[in-house]
Amino acid sequence: MRVVLVTGISGSGKSIAIKVLEDDGFFCIDNLPLRFLHEVIMSLQESGHEKVAVSVDARSGDSVGDLREIVSGLGRYGHDVKLIFLNARTDTLVQRYSETRRRHPMSLRAGDSEGAPTLIESIERERELMSVIEDIGVSLDTSDLHPNVLRSWVRDVVGTGRAALTLLFESFAYKYGVPLDADLVFDVRCLPNPYYTAELRPLTGLDEPVAEYLRQIPSVQRMIEHIANFLHTWLPHYILENRSYLTVAIGCTGGQHRSVYCVEELARRFRRIEHVLVRHRALAARQAAGS
Repeated sequence: MRVVLVTGISGSGKSIAIKVLEDDGFFCIDNLPLRFLHEVIMSLQESGHEKVAVSVDARSGDSVGDLREIVSGLGRYGHDVKLIFLNARTDTLVQRYSETRRRHPMSLRAGDSEGAPTLIESIERERELMSVIEDIGVSLDTSDLHPNVLRSWVRDVVGTGRAALTLLFESFAYKYGVPLDADLVFDVRCLPNPYYTAELRPLTGLDEPVAEYLRQIPSVQRMIEHIANFLHTWLPHYILENRSYLTVAIGCTGGQHRSVYCVEELARRFRRIEHVLVRHRALAARQAAGS
């Protein structure tokens, strides 16, 4: 069976992920207590289901740390298991709860007494509980992310085949903050900026005129070469630690020119040896806002 486990911080988009998987033909279960997960998966397999997605989080009161062993156990039974950990900045979560006027699940667990935790206290308590499993799957930071972009990224992750390691190269804009899903972060704001060339300003690092401009600058090529050498040196060590995904984030000021070009060049190099995914956070946000 193909089993997708969707977990993470409440308010970060688990419902969106489950719904898109349901649309893609997965049998979906929301908020299943961990103690029932293995039994339910086996029962669904006996019933003939081939694709199952389950949302699990800290609401059930189970020890989420048990999920690590459960994932290993499902793998030993031959299931293709992928885990997606959704996260978001605290200020983003506060805004989302304010807009929906919903109570945080951790505050509901605490009851209605005068000592019930605040929203921020509930978020931080959940972060503490969930931190023990954040490293066992692919982490997606949904802060400032349009729902359609999240849907696309979930499909990308679930659609990837088995690989020793999947490299996710991601460009971002420092003015919006460093993505929470980044494992390695490289700052390319020190490189010459095409933004200050009038004919290149409206273009992006995906456009050939910008790529040609940056391609001719030695410092840009040295930066890419140094990042590539770092990855070539240390990727084997990540693989030895049984990592399935590694997110490499490249940031510039606006996430439009330099970081996009560097991500595309690095992805082109590493596609020859690893499974590679590419994301452009700032460009995706602009596209979603214009649609």
